[in-house]
This record gives sequence, C-alpha cells and structure tokens, in this order.
Amino acid sequence: MNQERWQRLTEWPLIAASAIFLVAYAWEVIADLQGPAVVASESVIAITWAIFLLDYVVNLVLAPRRLHWFSTHLFDLAIVVLPMLRPLRILRLVTLLRVLQRTAGAALRGRILVYVASAASLLVFVASLAVLDVERPTPGAHITSFGDALWWAFETVTTVGFGDFTPITVEGRLIAVGLMIGGVALIGLVTATLASWIIERIVERDETKNAATVAHIQALEMKNAATVAHIQSLEAKIDALTEALNR
Repeated sequence: MNQERWQRLTEWPLIAASAIFLVAYAWEVIADLQGPAVVASESVIAITWAIFLLDYVVNLVLAPRRLHWFSTHLFDLAIVVLPMLRPLRILRLVTLLRVLQRTAGAALRGRILVYVASAASLLVFVASLAVLDVERPTPGAHITSFGDALWWAFETVTTVGFGDFTPITVEGRLIAVGLMIGGVALIGLVTATLASWIIERIVERDETKNAATVAHIQALEMKNAATVAHIQSLEAKIDALTEALNR
C-alpha cells in the first residue's frame, strides 16, 4: 500500500476520531467527571490518541522521502503530542465539501470564510475546555466554570482582554498565547479575504465600464463608416450628374 491510498482510506476515520475525542474531552471537562465515568472518557481519549499515533507512524513509514515528510508535516506531529489540536482535524470537512461553487475566486473565498468560521468556533471551544481543565483544580484560580472559560476564550481570541478572568497556571498562559496567535491569524485571513472581494468588485466595475466604452466607440466607428459611405455615394451621383450636364 502506498501513502496516497492510506491517506484516502483514513481520511474519514480520522475525522470521526477527532469528533469522538472532542465529545469525550468536552464531557469529561464540563461535567467534571469522577470515578468510572472518568475512566470511560479517558479510555476513549486514549483510543483516539492511538489512532492518530498509528496514522502518523504509517504515513512516516510509507513516505518516499521520510525526512522531507517529517519536516513538512510538523502539524501532524503536534496533533499527536498536543491533545487539544486533535479536534482541528474536523476542519478537513471544509476542504472535502464543495461549497459556494460559483466562480473560482468566489468559491475560494467561500471556503476560506467557512474554514475561518469553523476554525474560530473550534478554537474558542477547545481552548475553553483546555484552560478550564488546567485552571479549575488550582487554588485561587479565576476560571472555575465553563461559562467563565468560554467568556475568557472569546475575549482572548479577539485580543480584547478585559482582564476579568486570567489564567494563573503556566499551562493556562501557554493556552492563552496560542489562542491569541490563532485569533490574530484568523483576523488576518478575514481581512485579506474582504480586501480580495473589494478588489474584485472594483476590477469587475472597471471592466464593465471599459466594455461599455469600447462598445460605444465601435458604434460610433460604424456610424462614421456608414456616413462616409453615404457621402461617397452622393459624391459619385454628383459626379455622374455633372458629367451628364457637361455633355
């Protein structure tokens, strides 16, 4: 089996594993599970981790140039190492679905906007879970409920930062840094997409005006040609009458 075939076979299973991991992780953190329920959720999380690890190892083994594949797929490694990144695999759905198929530019912007909206939602939700998971057990923590964590994630991803809720653990602050970087990147994508749309509208308007101007000039040229032909016809008739009178 080659690498391309393996990736085709595992595309949907990995998306399903991402969704299952997200559900299990959210259930564990939000419900603050104890006892057998924790064991069940941790078992599901461990199974999804094993699936991602297996996929990474198989891809590395099947890659024709392993060192090159390793250096160009660091995000796949990060998904294996950092649990909170695994739900981002769900975003592959956006690239698999055919959305907003109009023109090439519109379709691309449509995919970007759907991708950005999906990524922002997942980023906020997963960061809320992660920061609550690491902050809640710490004495003196400000973020002790999912509502607080969700509000903190929203104000952090938008780089507003009211300061009413702040992480006090090292892990929580690292999550905040990652969330702020992700927020800036997403805002940059939205800004670039909007600028692209505005430029395309201006170009289309200019092209429409230019086309109308060219059509008007062509119409005038046709009228001028007809006028010249008519004048030439009159001149020929005048010459003929003059010649007939001279006789």
